[in-house]
Amino acid sequence: MIEFIKVILLGIVEGVTEFLPISSTGHLIVAAALLRPGFSASGESSFVLFIQIGAVIAVGLYYLRDLLAQARALPSDRDVQRFWLSIIIAVVPAALIGFVARGVIKDVLFTPVVVAMMLILGGIVFIVFERSPLASRPAQIDMMGVSPRQALIIGIFQTAALIPGVSRAAASILGGMVTGFSREAATRFSFFLALPTLGGATLADLLLSLDEISGDSLPYFFLGAVVSGITAWLSIGWLLRYVSRSSFTPFGVYRIAAGAIILILAAAGAI
Repeated sequence: MIEFIKVILLGIVEGVTEFLPISSTGHLIVAAALLRPGFSASGESSFVLFIQIGAVIAVGLYYLRDLLAQARALPSDRDVQRFWLSIIIAVVPAALIGFVARGVIKDVLFTPVVVAMMLILGGIVFIVFERSPLASRPAQIDMMGVSPRQALIIGIFQTAALIPGVSRAAASILGGMVTGFSREAATRFSFFLALPTLGGATLADLLLSLDEISGDSLPYFFLGAVVSGITAWLSIGWLLRYVSRSSFTPFGVYRIAAGAIILILAAAGAI
């Protein structure tokens, strides 16, 4: 029973942090180290990736009306065709690098110390970015007008999020703003990009990790995904509004403070 309670807590952590630029994967790695839900090291890292599917489903349901409208328009609407081509372009860089480096990422980078370092580095980047001219320049507000060039740059930015602690949301939103998107347009594009990116990564990891996952672990995996999905659904509207319109600076400060605390805990042997 205690393991199920821990998994519920991890699902809540995933649902709350997935759409904030503070790295859900990083928070899950640290939370798992603190809670010790009882998986093997490899099973634990697969669990961290798998429960993100709940958040992916929450995004799909949140944008269901838009997705259905785009699906109906896709055969004849060139703007919709160009938009989803851009989504595919943005997915490719992280998909290729993630596939090639999957073993190294899971075996070497899924540690609290790596998470702490990336949280601190990302926090510094956020603060510097918000003080740069890029954060306040006139910007493109139409997400559907994304060009292949913009999509490729966003996709390259997103590859940084393969390192736990970077944050997929932060990398893709920053990438969008660097290419000329407004904060809101970059955030909305990041949400649509999450569907194939997180969904594909979860499916690929599940298929490649079947020999590492025991049948006893499956109830934990599915419970974590359900809880993360419910939590994400309850919080996604507020999180979307806040991230799209507010400064990254508070998140930068939080990341630096959280990273420092994690390093202290790691030095003390607590995680």
